[in-house]
Amino acid sequence: MKKIKTIAVLSVLFVSISLVQAQVDKEKLSLDISKAEEANQLKLKEYVWKRRSDVFIESQLKLTTITEFSYTPEGKLETNLVDAETTVEKKPGFRGKAQANAAEEKIEYIEKALKIALDYTFMTKGELLDFFGKATVTEKDGLIEAVADDVHVKGDRLLVRIDPNTHLFTYKEFTSLLGQDKIEGKLNYEKFSNGTSHLSTTTVNLPAQKMNIDAKNQDYTIRIK
Repeated sequence: MKKIKTIAVLSVLFVSISLVQAQVDKEKLSLDISKAEEANQLKLKEYVWKRRSDVFIESQLKLTTITEFSYTPEGKLETNLVDAETTVEKKPGFRGKAQANAAEEKIEYIEKALKIALDYTFMTKGELLDFFGKATVTEKDGLIEAVADDVHVKGDRLLVRIDPNTHLFTYKEFTSLLGQDKIEGKLNYEKFSNGTSHLSTTTVNLPAQKMNIDAKNQDYTIRIK
């Protein structure tokens, strides 16, 4: 009986040590990832690029927008909507004016949805540390996978996959709210030949509006200093 108790105590001690080690590893992991992300962002700030966003309502293409991205000298990411083209035939007179107002409201709604996606794309060091502090971290298909709730707002969820060799993101998936509307998003990352990671495609689903947004980042160019 004494031997069994000793084994039980040792087992509990081993589990406790393992849990502490797991916590230390997760904390180190979050620091490694935030460090890699910070270094990658410094490289990304050398670029300007565009995002083409195709908006589908009930599976029909209704609108395409082009947005330019660049960083200010202070390191802040700036976005500028430079073009918006609709497939909807313009109505004449008063009905046309009402249609234009409705289109402007729709564009504003779409930009808000894409802004939410950007909030999950570009997270601060503090946000990353908070996320990994509450996240469940596992290994899947050779990648690190982490998922947590209540990341930016209460009730949201974020899942990320990370390359264990570079500690850079390869994929993110989120659910959140835009006002009272549910929003779901998927973010895919790629690398340039110099190793700089960048967001490649964004897909956003807004079930309440029967809307889907397929966005692609393109025309990455190193800006002239």
